[in-house]
Amino acid sequence: MSTNPNIEQLAKMREGRGFIAALDQSGGSTPKALRLYGIPEDQYLGDEQMFDLVHQMRSRIISSPVFSGDRILGVILFDMTMERMIDGMGTAEYLWERKRIVPFLKVDVGLQEKSNGVQLMKPIADLADKLSRAVHHGVFGTKMRSIIAEADSVGVSQVVSQQFDFGDQIMGSGLVPIIEPEVDIKSGSKSDSEILLKKVLLDQLNSLPESKNILLKLTLPDIPNFYRELVDHPRVIRVVALSGGYSRSVANDLLGKNFGVVASFSRALTEGLTVQQSPEQFDGLLDSSIESIFQASVNKS
Repeated sequence: MSTNPNIEQLAKMREGRGFIAALDQSGGSTPKALRLYGIPEDQYLGDEQMFDLVHQMRSRIISSPVFSGDRILGVILFDMTMERMIDGMGTAEYLWERKRIVPFLKVDVGLQEKSNGVQLMKPIADLADKLSRAVHHGVFGTKMRSIIAEADSVGVSQVVSQQFDFGDQIMGSGLVPIIEPEVDIKSGSKSDSEILLKKVLLDQLNSLPESKNILLKLTLPDIPNFYRELVDHPRVIRVVALSGGYSRSVANDLLGKNFGVVASFSRALTEGLTVQQSPEQFDGLLDSSIESIFQASVNKS
Protein backbone atom coordinates (compact mmCIF):
# COMPACT_ATOMS: atom_id res chain seq x y z
CA MET A 1 0.00 0.00 0.00
CA SER A 2 1.34 3.41 -0.98
CA THR A 3 1.52 6.24 1.53
CA ASN A 4 0.12 9.39 -0.04
CA PRO A 5 2.84 12.06 0.23
CA ASN A 6 0.20 14.75 0.13
CA ILE A 7 2.33 17.52 1.64
CA GLU A 8 4.83 17.28 -1.21
CA GLN A 9 2.07 16.84 -3.76
CA LEU A 10 0.17 19.81 -2.33
CA ALA A 11 3.27 21.98 -2.62
CA LYS A 12 3.66 20.96 -6.25
CA MET A 13 0.03 21.74 -7.05
CA ARG A 14 0.21 25.14 -5.32
CA GLU A 15 3.59 26.31 -6.51
CA GLY A 16 4.69 24.18 -9.46
CA ARG A 17 5.00 25.37 -13.04
CA GLY A 18 3.06 23.35 -15.58
CA PHE A 19 -0.41 21.98 -16.25
CA ILE A 20 -2.70 19.02 -15.60
CA ALA A 21 -3.10 16.39 -18.33
CA ALA A 22 -6.62 14.93 -18.51
CA LEU A 23 -6.38 11.27 -19.54
CA ASP A 24 -9.71 10.25 -18.04
CA GLN A 25 -11.92 9.37 -21.00
CA SER A 26 -14.60 6.99 -19.75
CA GLY A 27 -16.72 4.38 -21.52
CA GLY A 28 -18.84 6.89 -23.42
CA SER A 29 -15.97 9.00 -24.75
CA THR A 30 -13.40 6.21 -25.30
CA PRO A 31 -14.50 5.22 -28.85
CA LYS A 32 -14.03 8.81 -30.03
CA ALA A 33 -10.63 9.02 -28.33
CA LEU A 34 -9.57 5.81 -30.06
CA ARG A 35 -10.87 6.99 -33.45
CA LEU A 36 -8.81 10.16 -33.13
CA TYR A 37 -5.84 7.95 -32.21
CA GLY A 38 -6.31 5.99 -35.44
CA ILE A 39 -8.22 2.97 -34.15
CA PRO A 40 -11.80 2.79 -35.55
CA GLU A 41 -14.51 0.81 -33.81
CA ASP A 42 -14.32 -2.08 -36.29
CA GLN A 43 -10.83 -2.91 -35.01
CA TYR A 44 -11.97 -4.14 -31.58
CA LEU A 45 -14.78 -6.20 -30.09
CA GLY A 46 -16.51 -5.15 -26.89
CA ASP A 47 -15.53 -3.05 -23.91
CA GLU A 48 -12.68 -5.27 -22.74
CA GLN A 49 -10.68 -4.86 -25.96
CA MET A 50 -11.61 -1.19 -26.13
CA PHE A 51 -10.26 -0.50 -22.64
CA ASP A 52 -7.14 -2.56 -23.35
CA LEU A 53 -6.45 -0.37 -26.37
CA VAL A 54 -7.09 2.93 -24.59
CA HIS A 55 -4.81 1.84 -21.75
CA GLN A 56 -2.10 1.13 -24.31
CA MET A 57 -2.61 4.65 -25.65
CA ARG A 58 -2.45 6.21 -22.18
CA SER A 59 0.56 4.11 -21.24
CA ARG A 60 2.36 5.24 -24.39
CA ILE A 61 1.73 8.87 -23.46
CA ILE A 62 2.59 8.57 -19.76
CA SER A 63 5.74 6.49 -20.30
CA SER A 64 7.07 8.78 -23.05
CA PRO A 65 10.34 10.45 -22.04
CA VAL A 66 8.86 13.86 -22.90
CA PHE A 67 5.99 13.36 -20.42
CA SER A 68 7.50 14.38 -17.09
CA GLY A 69 6.98 16.40 -13.95
CA ASP A 70 9.13 19.21 -15.32
CA ARG A 71 6.17 20.50 -17.32
CA ILE A 72 3.21 18.46 -16.09
CA LEU A 73 1.82 19.00 -12.60
CA GLY A 74 -0.80 16.27 -12.54
CA VAL A 75 -2.73 13.68 -14.50
CA ILE A 76 -6.44 12.86 -14.20
CA LEU A 77 -7.02 9.12 -14.49
CA PHE A 78 -10.06 6.99 -15.29
CA ASP A 79 -10.84 4.45 -12.54
CA MET A 80 -9.83 1.47 -14.68
CA THR A 81 -6.54 3.18 -15.56
CA MET A 82 -5.73 3.67 -11.89
CA GLU A 83 -6.19 -0.07 -11.32
CA ARG A 84 -3.94 -1.04 -14.26
CA MET A 85 -0.17 -1.20 -14.53
CA ILE A 86 2.54 0.69 -16.40
CA ASP A 87 5.98 -0.90 -16.47
CA GLY A 88 5.11 -3.21 -13.58
CA MET A 89 3.72 -0.47 -11.31
CA GLY A 90 0.23 0.80 -10.64
CA THR A 91 -0.49 3.76 -12.89
CA ALA A 92 -0.93 6.28 -10.07
CA GLU A 93 2.18 5.03 -8.29
CA TYR A 94 4.15 5.16 -11.55
CA LEU A 95 3.12 8.76 -12.13
CA TRP A 96 4.32 10.00 -8.74
CA GLU A 97 7.27 7.73 -8.03
CA ARG A 98 8.76 7.66 -11.54
CA LYS A 99 7.60 10.96 -13.03
CA ARG A 100 6.87 13.21 -10.02
CA ILE A 101 3.45 13.90 -11.50
CA VAL A 102 0.50 14.20 -9.09
CA PRO A 103 -2.27 11.63 -9.76
CA PHE A 104 -5.99 12.47 -9.67
CA LEU A 105 -8.98 10.15 -10.15
CA LYS A 106 -12.15 10.89 -12.12
CA VAL A 107 -14.98 9.83 -9.79
CA ASP A 108 -18.20 10.89 -11.52
CA VAL A 109 -20.26 8.38 -13.50
CA GLY A 110 -21.85 10.65 -16.07
CA LEU A 111 -24.58 13.24 -16.34
CA GLN A 112 -28.31 13.39 -15.77
CA GLU A 113 -30.71 14.73 -18.40
CA LYS A 114 -30.77 18.51 -18.72
CA SER A 115 -33.02 20.37 -16.29
CA ASN A 116 -33.03 24.09 -15.43
CA GLY A 117 -30.45 24.60 -18.17
CA VAL A 118 -27.85 22.29 -16.60
CA GLN A 119 -26.84 18.66 -16.36
CA LEU A 120 -26.18 17.51 -12.81
CA MET A 121 -24.02 14.48 -12.11
CA LYS A 122 -25.64 11.12 -11.68
CA PRO A 123 -25.49 9.73 -8.12
CA ILE A 124 -22.07 8.22 -7.37
CA ALA A 125 -23.17 5.13 -5.47
CA ASP A 126 -19.67 3.70 -5.09
CA LEU A 127 -17.93 6.97 -4.19
CA ALA A 128 -16.71 5.71 -0.80
CA ASP A 129 -15.13 2.64 -2.45
CA LYS A 130 -13.47 4.78 -5.13
CA LEU A 131 -12.04 7.13 -2.53
CA SER A 132 -10.70 4.24 -0.46
CA ARG A 133 -8.97 2.70 -3.47
CA ALA A 134 -7.62 6.08 -4.53
CA VAL A 135 -6.04 6.60 -1.11
CA HIS A 136 -4.57 3.09 -1.35
CA HIS A 137 -2.91 3.98 -4.67
CA GLY A 138 -1.46 7.26 -3.39
CA VAL A 139 -3.84 9.47 -5.38
CA PHE A 140 -3.90 13.13 -4.33
CA GLY A 141 -7.33 14.22 -5.49
CA THR A 142 -10.43 13.64 -7.60
CA LYS A 143 -12.28 15.20 -10.51
CA MET A 144 -16.00 15.35 -11.28
CA ARG A 145 -17.83 17.21 -14.04
CA SER A 146 -21.19 18.92 -14.47
CA ILE A 147 -22.48 20.92 -17.45
CA ILE A 148 -24.00 24.41 -17.52
CA ALA A 149 -25.76 24.97 -20.86
CA GLU A 150 -27.90 28.01 -20.01
CA ALA A 151 -27.73 30.98 -17.66
CA ASP A 152 -30.36 29.67 -15.25
CA SER A 153 -29.72 30.81 -11.69
CA VAL A 154 -31.52 27.81 -10.17
CA GLY A 155 -29.60 25.34 -12.33
CA VAL A 156 -26.22 26.96 -11.74
CA SER A 157 -26.82 26.92 -7.97
CA GLN A 158 -27.82 23.25 -8.15
CA VAL A 159 -24.64 22.35 -10.06
CA VAL A 160 -22.34 24.10 -7.59
CA SER A 161 -24.18 22.78 -4.53
CA GLN A 162 -23.94 19.21 -5.79
CA GLN A 163 -20.25 19.63 -6.59
CA PHE A 164 -19.48 20.94 -3.11
CA ASP A 165 -21.63 18.28 -1.42
CA PHE A 166 -19.59 15.54 -3.11
CA GLY A 167 -16.47 17.60 -2.47
CA ASP A 168 -17.15 17.56 1.26
CA GLN A 169 -17.19 13.75 1.26
CA ILE A 170 -14.01 13.70 -0.84
CA MET A 171 -12.21 16.08 1.51
CA GLY A 172 -13.38 13.96 4.44
CA SER A 173 -11.44 11.03 2.96
CA GLY A 174 -8.24 13.09 2.86
CA LEU A 175 -8.34 13.77 -0.89
CA VAL A 176 -8.60 17.11 -2.71
CA PRO A 177 -11.49 17.57 -5.16
CA ILE A 178 -11.23 19.24 -8.53
CA ILE A 179 -14.66 20.85 -8.85
CA GLU A 180 -15.63 21.16 -12.51
CA PRO A 181 -18.83 23.05 -13.40
CA GLU A 182 -18.20 23.25 -17.16
CA VAL A 183 -19.92 26.05 -19.06
CA ASP A 184 -20.70 24.78 -22.55
CA ILE A 185 -18.67 26.81 -25.07
CA LYS A 186 -21.61 26.54 -27.50
CA SER A 187 -24.04 28.08 -25.02
CA GLY A 188 -25.92 31.12 -26.27
CA SER A 189 -25.68 32.59 -22.78
CA LYS A 190 -22.07 31.67 -21.96
CA SER A 191 -21.07 35.08 -20.54
CA ASP A 192 -24.20 35.32 -18.39
CA SER A 193 -23.62 31.76 -17.16
CA GLU A 194 -20.08 32.72 -16.14
CA ILE A 195 -21.35 35.71 -14.16
CA LEU A 196 -23.81 33.49 -12.27
CA LEU A 197 -21.21 30.76 -11.76
CA LYS A 198 -18.55 33.04 -10.30
CA LYS A 199 -20.97 34.49 -7.75
CA VAL A 200 -22.19 31.07 -6.57
CA LEU A 201 -18.62 29.68 -6.44
CA LEU A 202 -17.45 32.63 -4.34
CA ASP A 203 -20.35 32.14 -1.93
CA GLN A 204 -19.44 28.46 -1.51
CA LEU A 205 -15.72 29.14 -1.17
CA ASN A 206 -16.30 31.84 1.45
CA SER A 207 -18.19 29.31 3.56
CA LEU A 208 -15.37 26.73 3.56
CA PRO A 209 -13.26 26.41 6.72
CA GLU A 210 -9.51 27.03 6.46
CA SER A 211 -8.82 23.30 6.68
CA LYS A 212 -10.63 22.59 3.40
CA ASN A 213 -9.14 23.46 0.02
CA ILE A 214 -10.09 22.61 -3.54
CA LEU A 215 -9.09 23.01 -7.17
CA LEU A 216 -11.45 24.50 -9.72
CA LYS A 217 -11.64 23.34 -13.35
CA LEU A 218 -13.45 25.92 -15.44
CA THR A 219 -14.24 26.73 -19.05
CA LEU A 220 -12.03 29.51 -20.42
CA PRO A 221 -14.10 32.68 -19.88
CA ASP A 222 -15.23 35.18 -22.51
CA ILE A 223 -13.63 38.03 -20.55
CA PRO A 224 -9.88 37.59 -19.85
CA ASN A 225 -9.05 37.28 -16.14
CA PHE A 226 -12.76 37.06 -15.27
CA TYR A 227 -11.98 34.39 -12.67
CA ARG A 228 -9.09 36.28 -11.01
CA GLU A 229 -11.00 36.42 -7.68
CA LEU A 230 -11.18 32.62 -7.74
CA VAL A 231 -7.48 32.31 -8.63
CA ASP A 232 -6.62 34.49 -5.63
CA HIS A 233 -9.08 32.88 -3.18
CA PRO A 234 -7.32 31.31 -0.16
CA ARG A 235 -9.43 28.12 -0.38
CA VAL A 236 -8.44 27.51 -4.02
CA ILE A 237 -5.20 25.60 -4.56
CA ARG A 238 -5.30 26.18 -8.31
CA VAL A 239 -7.68 27.17 -11.07
CA VAL A 240 -7.26 25.00 -14.15
CA ALA A 241 -8.97 25.36 -17.51
CA LEU A 242 -10.58 22.73 -19.69
CA SER A 243 -10.22 22.99 -23.45
CA GLY A 244 -13.96 22.39 -23.86
CA GLY A 245 -13.84 21.50 -27.54
CA TYR A 246 -11.58 24.35 -28.62
CA SER A 247 -8.61 23.37 -30.77
CA ARG A 248 -5.24 23.37 -29.02
CA SER A 249 -4.17 26.64 -30.67
CA VAL A 250 -7.38 28.45 -29.73
CA ALA A 251 -7.37 27.02 -26.20
CA ASN A 252 -3.74 28.02 -25.71
CA ASP A 253 -4.45 31.54 -26.96
CA LEU A 254 -7.39 31.97 -24.58
CA LEU A 255 -5.48 30.41 -21.69
CA GLY A 256 -2.57 32.81 -22.17
CA LYS A 257 -4.94 35.72 -21.44
CA ASN A 258 -5.92 34.44 -17.99
CA PHE A 259 -3.35 35.17 -15.27
CA GLY A 260 -2.76 32.36 -12.81
CA VAL A 261 -4.89 29.80 -14.68
CA VAL A 262 -3.18 26.66 -16.00
CA ALA A 263 -4.40 24.08 -18.49
CA SER A 264 -6.16 20.81 -17.81
CA PHE A 265 -6.54 19.70 -21.40
CA SER A 266 -7.64 16.34 -22.80
CA ARG A 267 -8.36 16.39 -26.54
CA ALA A 268 -6.17 19.47 -26.99
CA LEU A 269 -3.24 17.55 -25.46
CA THR A 270 -3.58 14.40 -27.57
CA GLU A 271 -4.53 16.21 -30.80
CA GLY A 272 -2.68 14.64 -33.73
CA LEU A 273 -1.28 11.60 -31.89
CA THR A 274 -1.91 8.28 -33.67
CA VAL A 275 -1.10 4.64 -33.12
CA GLN A 276 0.59 4.49 -36.53
CA GLN A 277 3.30 7.02 -35.64
CA SER A 278 6.85 5.85 -34.98
CA PRO A 279 8.26 6.44 -31.48
CA GLU A 280 10.19 9.42 -32.82
CA GLN A 281 7.13 10.92 -34.52
CA PHE A 282 4.88 10.26 -31.52
CA ASP A 283 7.30 11.65 -28.92
CA GLY A 284 8.13 14.64 -31.15
CA LEU A 285 4.50 15.66 -31.58
CA LEU A 286 3.70 15.01 -27.90
CA ASP A 287 6.71 17.11 -26.90
CA SER A 288 5.58 20.06 -29.02
CA SER A 289 2.01 19.75 -27.69
CA ILE A 290 3.20 19.66 -24.08
CA GLU A 291 5.52 22.62 -24.65
CA SER A 292 2.82 24.77 -26.26
CA ILE A 293 0.36 24.06 -23.41
CA PHE A 294 3.11 24.57 -20.81
CA GLN A 295 4.03 27.95 -22.27
CA ALA A 296 0.39 29.07 -22.37
CA SER A 297 0.04 27.99 -18.73
CA VAL A 298 3.11 29.78 -17.38
CA ASN A 299 3.67 32.77 -19.68
CA LYS A 300 0.82 35.24 -19.33
CA SER A 301 0.09 38.31 -21.39
